[in-house]
Amino acid sequence: MNPSLRALAAFTAPAAALLAPALVAAPIPAESRLAAATVYPDRAVVTRTASGLAVPAGTAEFIFAGLPASLLDESVQVSARGNVAASLLDVATRTVFVTAEPDARLKSLEDQVLVLRRDERGLNDQGAVLESQRTLLANIEKTSSAPVAAAVGSTPPARPTLEDYAQLLVFSAEQRARLDAASQKLDVERAALIEKIAAAEAQLNDLRGRQPARRATKTVTVRLAAASAGKLELSLVYALPGASWAPAYDARLSSEKRQVRLDAFGLVRNATGEDWTDISLTLSTARPSLGGSAPEIAPWYVDVSLPVAHGILLDSLRNVKRKRSLAGAESSVSASPEAAMAYDAAPAEQEVAATFATAEVASAVTSANFKITTPATLASDNTPQRVPLGGADLTATLGYQATPKLQETAFLAAAVTNSGELPFLGGALNVFLDDTFVATSRLATTMPGEKFTLQLGADEGIALKRKIVARFTEDTGFTSRSRRTTYDILITVTNNKRSAERIVLTDALPVARDEKILIKLLAPAERDFLKPEDSASEPLRAGLARDAEGRLTWRLDLKPGEKREVALKFSIEHPADLPVTGVE
Repeated sequence: MNPSLRALAAFTAPAAALLAPALVAAPIPAESRLAAATVYPDRAVVTRTASGLAVPAGTAEFIFAGLPASLLDESVQVSARGNVAASLLDVATRTVFVTAEPDARLKSLEDQVLVLRRDERGLNDQGAVLESQRTLLANIEKTSSAPVAAAVGSTPPARPTLEDYAQLLVFSAEQRARLDAASQKLDVERAALIEKIAAAEAQLNDLRGRQPARRATKTVTVRLAAASAGKLELSLVYALPGASWAPAYDARLSSEKRQVRLDAFGLVRNATGEDWTDISLTLSTARPSLGGSAPEIAPWYVDVSLPVAHGILLDSLRNVKRKRSLAGAESSVSASPEAAMAYDAAPAEQEVAATFATAEVASAVTSANFKITTPATLASDNTPQRVPLGGADLTATLGYQATPKLQETAFLAAAVTNSGELPFLGGALNVFLDDTFVATSRLATTMPGEKFTLQLGADEGIALKRKIVARFTEDTGFTSRSRRTTYDILITVTNNKRSAERIVLTDALPVARDEKILIKLLAPAERDFLKPEDSASEPLRAGLARDAEGRLTWRLDLKPGEKREVALKFSIEHPADLPVTGVE
């Protein structure tokens, strides 16, 4: 070899060796799909999978592009599996600004508005044709009825006969009726079209408002090293705000069976910026936003009061307190094995009612997870979607509650015991009585073994009447004059139903707030009240009870058609010269 060439080779060899490690293969796009999402009360953790990735030997970079800008960087997790041994080197998350691409929904709405506007122009053209026909008809009527002047030296034209006028009237009436009918039809079509255009444009403007000119996205770059070439599946997990779920319930009471069917649902919302299509959906009761420990309490200072200006200054320096609320760990409703909904095969000619699906429940130490058994699809438009979680059949104790002093109406209520193993989370509740929707309320968090009440509305089958039989005032005493007001009240209850029913009546006995005012109960007698030990051992025992605030409660068991009268008599006595309020 030429000595100069040998020297050049010796000089360039080290440089080539130094440059070799820098020659890294180009990043490989990771074509992925959303496979799963776990929704929490305030966020979602989603899983993306990229399958069948060809991994070269050595170091390689894979890029997950076009991810939502709201992705929480610290939540990103990556895992890999395949037929080659690989090591994850690092994961980088970057924000990228790109020109907003036209949304498919936006393009569809724009096309829809164009079609509607074209239809509107067509209707306007039809209206213009009708107006021109109406003008032409008016000219024909005017020309046919106006006298025609004869030219000089010519024979005067024959005057129209009555038959000509009759034919003209028939023609004019037919044409005007046709034009009026066409105009009315056109007005109806135009009004309906205007509503469609307004709705489509409102949706279009709303969607355009959420489509910025420049769109921010996140890109996650995964760098790994493989001993040899092969195939890998990458899984990318990250958290997103904008998703939430809350429990909701349907309670269906069968008055004949005295049983409540409680179906639990998850009300899921997705506004993460990603559409979820056929994903594995899980709802979790965990609350990551609360942190892992209880908040620390700040010292509570008591100091000398200062003038307002000084007080404001010191308050701004001293009162630096964190306000956080801590809620206990929650679980949710699940179907017990014996209460799970089952589908029994039935003859072909027999109708079978559809049932809700149930979720698989997994209880953790501080939370519960509901895995939806069928793939779920949720668009990223914040639309609430009800997902069935399960249900249970619960025994109900029916009874009527009434406050005849305020309203002479009995209201049906069902006392239900949570006989399941998990608590019911607080949530919205729809109440049905024998398949009739009767009320919307809220179910409070109920632990196993606890009771909750379903309010089922007014029932005219229980007749109530409260009457003041007598009310009189008299002066008493010889040396010190007193004034006494006596009330004699009669409450009548009639059970007009075909079954025995429990009716709970509530009324109020006055409570004195001054020792000079004396309240005396004349009827019912003290012996008619339940003893405290009886109420403690049997809280739902029939009878009469009184609380510290003077409320009287009668629990009456009435047979079908039975009528019961309840007497309430008491007096209010006070010095005649003492001004008293509250005496009706």
